[in-house]
Amino acid sequence: MKLVHTSLHVKDIDASIKFYQDALGFEKQMEMPMNGNRLVFMGSKDGGAQVELTWLTEQGDKPYDIGEEEVIHLGFEVDNFEATKAKHKEMGVIIFDPDYMPPYFIADPDGYWLEMIPGGPPPA
Repeated sequence: MKLVHTSLHVKDIDASIKFYQDALGFEKQMEMPMNGNRLVFMGSKDGGAQVELTWLTEQGDKPYDIGEEEVIHLGFEVDNFEATKAKHKEMGVIIFDPDYMPPYFIADPDGYWLEMIPGGPPPA
């Protein structure tokens, strides 16, 4: 068994698509309209990660209550960690960058926290 994707409810589907393209290099893999709602699957080119962005018509442009952002987050292993971090600094999306560990966190347009973890084996 493997986890194939997680669903995130978003208030602005187009802003979320752009964020996941720009910040993570994800591509739109599939879109499924469903009763006026939009489900957009964004994923990495290598197929290693996928997120389902869900926009519901009844929510409109009201933000979702996502609870404690620091508790609920998605973790992504990043091969080119320093270059990715520099890009995220330039985008202004880093929200937590602890000096006591390498991973840092960014937030998407809806406030979901995404943890960026260095790829490869951990340092000895």
